[in-house]
Amino acid sequence: MTSDNTQRGWSARTIWDRRFDAPLRSFLRTETGGARVVLIAAVLALVWANLSESSYESVWETPFSIQLGDWRVSHDVRFWVNSGLMTFFFLVAGLELRREFDIGELRERRRLALPMLAGVGGMLVPIAIYLAINAGQTTAAGWGAVMATDTALALGALAVFGPRFSERLRGFLLTVAVVDDVVAIAVLAVAYPHHPSLTALIVAAAIFGVVLLVRGFGVRFGPVYALLGVAAWLAVSMSGVDPVAVGLVMGLLTYAYAPGRGDLQRASDQFRLFREQPTPQLARMARAGLTSALSPNERLQTLYHPLASYVVVPLFALANVGIVIDGDLLARAVTSPVTVGVVVAYVVGKPAGIVATAWLVTRLSGNRFRPPVGWVAVVGVGTVSGIGFTVALLIATHALSGPALDEAKFGILVATLGASVVTWLVFRSVGRLSPARRTRALLGVAEGIVDLMLPVDPERDHMRGSLDAPVTVVEYGDFECPYCGQAEPVVRELLADFANIRYVWRHLPLTDVHPHAQLAAEAAEAAGEQGAFWEMHDLLLVHQDALNPDDVLGYAEQLGLDLDGFREHMVKRMGVDRIAEDVDSADLSGVTGTPTFFINGRRHHGAYDIAALSAAVKSAFASAKLRPEYHPRDPERRETGPAS
Repeated sequence: MTSDNTQRGWSARTIWDRRFDAPLRSFLRTETGGARVVLIAAVLALVWANLSESSYESVWETPFSIQLGDWRVSHDVRFWVNSGLMTFFFLVAGLELRREFDIGELRERRRLALPMLAGVGGMLVPIAIYLAINAGQTTAAGWGAVMATDTALALGALAVFGPRFSERLRGFLLTVAVVDDVVAIAVLAVAYPHHPSLTALIVAAAIFGVVLLVRGFGVRFGPVYALLGVAAWLAVSMSGVDPVAVGLVMGLLTYAYAPGRGDLQRASDQFRLFREQPTPQLARMARAGLTSALSPNERLQTLYHPLASYVVVPLFALANVGIVIDGDLLARAVTSPVTVGVVVAYVVGKPAGIVATAWLVTRLSGNRFRPPVGWVAVVGVGTVSGIGFTVALLIATHALSGPALDEAKFGILVATLGASVVTWLVFRSVGRLSPARRTRALLGVAEGIVDLMLPVDPERDHMRGSLDAPVTVVEYGDFECPYCGQAEPVVRELLADFANIRYVWRHLPLTDVHPHAQLAAEAAEAAGEQGAFWEMHDLLLVHQDALNPDDVLGYAEQLGLDLDGFREHMVKRMGVDRIAEDVDSADLSGVTGTPTFFINGRRHHGAYDIAALSAAVKSAFASAKLRPEYHPRDPERRETGPAS
């Protein structure tokens, strides 16, 4: 194995800084950005209502009707926001939960048990607290308002107060919060209907049956589902159940999957046809091919998530947060069982329920089910889950009215602020621990999902760095892929910055778009037969525009290889089986493009610039330190050996 620290570009940066963000990372960024807009909208609503309550209420109580012939639907503007536009918010929540089921953390079903039960515990304890404080009073009907977590604001608070390497922490919070949302919507539909109509519910159920039937026939035409969704929304709204449930159900019915290599190759072929003959018909075919390669779930999230985060939820806050905060309200709130119940339920009950349930599940299962993060991080998830806001306001508007509703809204605002402060205190206290204890407190000892199906084999794989390093970076690459060329200097800088990692290259020649990629991979294997894999690897990535047979033969001569042996290896295609094994392992691991990185068996999602990869490696080091077999090494020590 060689360790060439003098090659070009060790400090270069890839310009593809934010090109390939994973759905979860993109989801988190949209939520945290949208949280700022929600807060601004909430402040505007409070200012507006306190300056002119009559103006505020008159706007949101304005009737708005839709009429076709004799058929007419009429509601005030607040209803259209709360039950109309908010359907898109819950559609996004359903889409994200389905994505986690299909290709995310919850694809291992055993990982669903603990966050699901923790989410349920985080609802039951607050409900019990609220009911205890409001026992024997009509305001006990508002128990549903203390159930759910506001995903957007909770993730925003975690981004501000949480640790740097907290993707697992955020994923855990996201799962708990979405489970909250699912149960809260079910409660909203069952416990708070207005004038329930069995006929309308039967019609809505029949429409959902049609949706399942159409999906079963493989129909992917979006307008069909949009029409059925609108019909279901109208039927549910006429049944007396809040129609936002339609968005959640439609989201949960929408499959998510990673694009297959076959789909990508078909899209590539269609684009090539358009490139050769740019006609409108071929343009439509190419566009359809590119669209069909993505799952409906991902396409709908891309379309509706920004709308929900930056338009729908802020409008909801603007329409519902506005209350007059005066001496009378403050005096009532201090002794109001509604306000006290909401605040205590969220600030105390939420974290108590989540932490206690997670602890009980872990103990009763004999550690078979345990949180994916450390226990202090579980406490942090519990405290930040006390930010109820959006769904809390939505349920409060159904469960309460008059002064009690104002007291509930005030309690929700106080609880949001209180939960944020407590979350800051939790993570602030963690910062005072020693590095080792802090890492364990935040990351825990649970093993993450392993995405790399074929483990690294030092006897087989092409490897750079320390053979027994605690962190392994695997790249599936293509010598003709320009993005692999841009990632190469980043990999070199990574090896220079971290003395105790090992780097593995595996072949994934994308022959449908890179005609010389297979030949280049075989040339690297031929050079590897003579102990010069990495030298050839470096030359091929430097000269990506010159990968013809004569070119690779020239590189072999430049490296001083035995040309007869190199030619024989190439003519007999002796490296084909070895390359095919890498391609098969890529297929098993769900790899469809290059470059794709795995760090300690876990697929790296997001940018592959030096900052992103360094952060991922540091997180892997932190997790590795928690395993008993980890032994710190001299940071200056660097081992090399022959390439396989």
